[in-house]
Amino acid sequence: MKSTIINLASAPRGTKQLFLVCLDFLVFPILIWLCYAIRQFDLGAEVVPNLAFGSLWVSLIAVSALGLARIYSFIVRAFNEAFIFQLGLATTLTVLALYALAYFTHAFIPTSIPLMFGFMMFAWIWFSRGIIRALVKYVLHADIPRKRIAIYGAGFAGQQVAAMLNNSDEHLPVLFLDDDITLAAKNIGGLKVYHAADAQKVLNKHQVNEILIALPSVGRQRKTEIIKNLEPAHLKITEIPGLTKLVDGEIRLSDIQEVDIIDLLGRDPVPPVAHLLSKNITNKIVMVTGAGGSIGSELCRQIIKNQPKLLVLYELTEFALYSIDKELRQKTELTIIPILGTVLDQQKLERVIAQYQVQTVYHAAAYKHVPLVECNPIAGVKNNAVGTAFSLNAAVRNQVETFVLISTDKAVRPTNVMGATKRMAELYCQAMAAAQDHTQVSIVRFGNVLGSSGSVVPLFKQQIAKGGPITVTHPDVTRYFMTIPEASQLVIQAGALGEGGDVFLLDMGEPVRIQDLARQMISLSGLTVREEGSQTGDIAIQYSGLRPGEKLYEELLIDQEDTQITEHSRILRSFEKSYPLDEILPVFDRFYDLTATHEDVDWVLSQLEYYVDGYQRGAEIRVN
Repeated sequence: MKSTIINLASAPRGTKQLFLVCLDFLVFPILIWLCYAIRQFDLGAEVVPNLAFGSLWVSLIAVSALGLARIYSFIVRAFNEAFIFQLGLATTLTVLALYALAYFTHAFIPTSIPLMFGFMMFAWIWFSRGIIRALVKYVLHADIPRKRIAIYGAGFAGQQVAAMLNNSDEHLPVLFLDDDITLAAKNIGGLKVYHAADAQKVLNKHQVNEILIALPSVGRQRKTEIIKNLEPAHLKITEIPGLTKLVDGEIRLSDIQEVDIIDLLGRDPVPPVAHLLSKNITNKIVMVTGAGGSIGSELCRQIIKNQPKLLVLYELTEFALYSIDKELRQKTELTIIPILGTVLDQQKLERVIAQYQVQTVYHAAAYKHVPLVECNPIAGVKNNAVGTAFSLNAAVRNQVETFVLISTDKAVRPTNVMGATKRMAELYCQAMAAAQDHTQVSIVRFGNVLGSSGSVVPLFKQQIAKGGPITVTHPDVTRYFMTIPEASQLVIQAGALGEGGDVFLLDMGEPVRIQDLARQMISLSGLTVREEGSQTGDIAIQYSGLRPGEKLYEELLIDQEDTQITEHSRILRSFEKSYPLDEILPVFDRFYDLTATHEDVDWVLSQLEYYVDGYQRGAEIRVN
């Protein structure tokens, strides 16, 4: 029996269809006999009197109707609304055909018989396909372990997911969880609905292996609350993507994905102010330095959405430039100019800006890895401070309309060289803004962006995949986080708010304790934290100590009082200490000529200590 079912299941599509046609053709005579027997209360009742081979004619009519309605084209394992509709159509055609047979021939077919047969025909097709589906699934999947899935959300998306999982080889939906108390104890598609408040008890009882969130339209804040309530179950949590990603409205097995921690840390986006997005971009020639980096590349993606006349990509790393250039060309017909170059080549910057008549520059080129710059202070000050000065000089000399420096919260009372060099870059921008009036210079300062090359999120993912441990520098270290798309949109809008020398601060929301971030990522993977001194748990968290130049927490403001609200709810304007251009220009000129000697490093650090509020050199700075 098992081998027969396996052979039939693996047979060509045409063979399966022929089997179903033959099966129905043999069963329908029995059904029409049953109709007459029930009507006359006589098992020996004559079937379709006055018509030779009447039962076979009925069978032929029914099979033909099923064929016309394309019932035999449906895959047995896929029951859906379309199948029900087509089966209803085939049944209706059959009933009408039997009435026509009674009218145009001498066949004795009482009025009730076609209706009785139609009901039995519909029931047979539904029942037989269900039995076949159950048998095939049992035989083929009997030895395959399937994950027991609890679906959070009993709405339309959840029902779609349940139907899809029922047809998969690896997953088995066992129950629904939902916030709607009125759905509790109801049965939807064969699965019982439980109230979300009872999740812990229910998940254990039904031996659930994984929770799938089927709420495509839920906001980040609500999703975070749901996951927090589910975390004590220590089960892996997955989700289906948002409505914007489900373009065709159909959910597929491939759509199921792990819950992205970036999605939880990010906030529900505030709609951008349209005229601020377009002011410095639409129909203008725009240039992005560091265009291949995490921030620079996202800036480019946002820029092309606002229809610039031309976009110049300026990038030092060949592969990064190739990647973003290729990506953008697949998304737009706009003219894109890739330029391979360093921001320490002012002549080339001037030539490029002049050749393409650039109107807006977003300066994203920078070294941002704190420990690396701490070990390489000369390289850091050249790239971050001098590179900014050269880029701004080139822009000013070519009368570029707008120059926007992308800075960092690490520039505020920095404890590391990287932050101090970014503050020096800010000081140069402030000085140049005061020294001329044809290029509007703005500085945008924000914290960590999720998913960037320096973010802890991809590092933690790798460590969890390897079985741990996760390394955190300090139990109490906190950071601000923002998604790259949100940060890039706010950078563009902040640049449009500039009046000259402005320091803009992006609202980063609430700071996140890195230890809590690590614990949540472990929990979302369906694993548990192995606490210190314990032998139970899956992933340990090790504290390695603060790295050279690293802070426990970051700040966005130097002077907490001197700020101003802007047109955008998440952008603040800060008024901070600055120096005249003629005072800091000689310092920057010497920065460029530095070599990696002990004397040069000492001189650089002394300048950083003098000009950057709060900075004091670390004991572990190396001469490189």
